[in-house]
Amino acid sequence: MEWEIELVHLFVSEGHNYVGRHEKGSLDHGIEDPDVIECVAGRGIRGDRYFDHKDNYKGQITFFDYGVYEAVKREFDVPGLAASSFRRNVVVKGLSLPELVGKSFGLQGLEFEGVEEASPCYWMNEAAAEGVHEFLKGVGGLRARILVGGELHKGPGMLSLLP
Repeated sequence: MEWEIELVHLFVSEGHNYVGRHEKGSLDHGIEDPDVIECVAGRGIRGDRYFDHKDNYKGQITFFDYGVYEAVKREFDVPGLAASSFRRNVVVKGLSLPELVGKSFGLQGLEFEGVEEASPCYWMNEAAAEGVHEFLKGVGGLRARILVGGELHKGPGMLSLLP
């Protein structure tokens, strides 16, 4: 199977805004949206907070559906909400991410393994709007491992399932 998709955003942040911050308040680490990111097999995205996080980490890269982002803006009347608020690496159009859980897929010459939903956390209520945490359950994105690395570029592309 193949899908024509578009990589709309490629987010990278060196710091954690929410991890380890329960009852301490969030932080405000910057987030970049470069045209190209370097994905390193088994390690993550160079320059990102989860690069070399731990061996065989499930979230070396995360994907988020642009359609879900647009739905949050409409449902919660937050038209100025930034796509970076969700703290996912790749915002993509044209693909149902839950279909990739448990599957290997290729994109722009790189290979990934979809591991599990990138489950939303309660911080989404602060980052976006009250109720977004519950709204995102089941559509919070995709956590994946990088099997074959290289450069990932913004723009159109073909995503294909691998055997």
